Amino acid sequence: MGKERILRPIKRIHGGMFLPHLKNTADTESVVMPPPNEVRIPMLQHIGAPAEPAVKVGDKVFVGTLIGKAAGRVSASVHSSVSGTVKAIEQITSGGRDIACAVIESDGLMEKDPSLKPFTVQTAEDIAAAAAECGLVGLGGAGFPTSVKLSVKDSNIDTLIINGAECEPYITSDYRECIENYNDVINGVYLLKEKLGVKRVIICIESNKEKAITKLYTVATDERDTDDTVKLMQLPTSYPQGAEKVIIYSATGRFVPAGKLPSDVGCIVMNITSVATLYRFISTGMPLVSKRITVDGTAVKEPKNVIVPIGTKISDLLDFAGGIKDDAAEIIMGGPMMGVDVCDKDAVIEKRNNAVTVMSERVKEPETGPCIHCGRCAGVCPMKLYPSMVDAALNHGAFDKLKNMNINYCMECGSCSFVCPAKRPLTQVMRLAKSELRRKA
Repeated sequence: MGKERILRPIKRIHGGMFLPHLKNTADTESVVMPPPNEVRIPMLQHIGAPAEPAVKVGDKVFVGTLIGKAAGRVSASVHSSVSGTVKAIEQITSGGRDIACAVIESDGLMEKDPSLKPFTVQTAEDIAAAAAECGLVGLGGAGFPTSVKLSVKDSNIDTLIINGAECEPYITSDYRECIENYNDVINGVYLLKEKLGVKRVIICIESNKEKAITKLYTVATDERDTDDTVKLMQLPTSYPQGAEKVIIYSATGRFVPAGKLPSDVGCIVMNITSVATLYRFISTGMPLVSKRITVDGTAVKEPKNVIVPIGTKISDLLDFAGGIKDDAAEIIMGGPMMGVDVCDKDAVIEKRNNAVTVMSERVKEPETGPCIHCGRCAGVCPMKLYPSMVDAALNHGAFDKLKNMNINYCMECGSCSFVCPAKRPLTQVMRLAKSELRRKA
């Protein structure tokens, strides 16, 4: 591969696990789903404040039409994913909050909004403005508005980390983005490098993604990298290698304290699909209106990656993808480790979603037993926490002890629950403990 050196991690995380990859769709080209009869687009698909509806019932909309305007600094605009007519503006409950949801009846034509045009970018401020106009949020799952991330005016920001780890089982949406839209990735990387003025760009990917490594290697060797500051880093194939704090530690050796952001340690982290999406918006004017969703799991008949209009019902997506097996028992929005159970197949695809995983019913549900003090949960925790001790303190109401256990470092990756031989729900325990401490405060 020439003289360019592929970097190894600066630091190795504590713990972590080697999970089965189950990347069944890695070599399957994505298919485009036709528009459903109706989409339901929530005004809140991100961390922060919901957008304010910018359309009313009866309005004609096109693909890319603004239907929700960002409200406040930590918010993101929302756009129509189909052409058609606004059928209703409903109130729904999401995450314990009442938010508006635009119901759009599709005309099946998928006509683009005629007002869309390329976005002119000359400065770092323009990059942040482009992310805001695009309605871009973190596409790796967190959903933090990208415009806020890119609006940091701090001379200490010296490193841009491109996250292509994708360490959860089954999910291959970012991998396919790299394979199918490589030009958008490489052009996005060099546009960000130039306009943000960072001293180095580190593209991080796990070692098991050989085809993507070959593609991304050419990014680091591109003739535009005149100062040799764009590097490819090959990470160990372990979970949760793609978590933001973990990947920063691996790539730079810097530790992000609890309650702090990557910018506080001089880093900006962007998901690889986010980079490509931002470049596409800048070059075409088309905002974020669709997502590549990996449809897989033990109960999926035909695993595949599907490019889906945002606001599509899960039931419509699963029907298009070939359906699910009779023994399907659990639908997860996301992957099996950090995904969320979906109780209603009428739930819709949002910007921050990257997978729908459908699992078969277990032959026998595991029975929860008492803690045997084996320490495995502490051994795999990338944040060096002791989930079993948190469990004991919570059960005994010892909130003073909880305060000293640094539980806000927990990223809820699920590793502790996965390895526990007693099958204790330790991830839920950590989530509850954080909630209780907030309530007590």
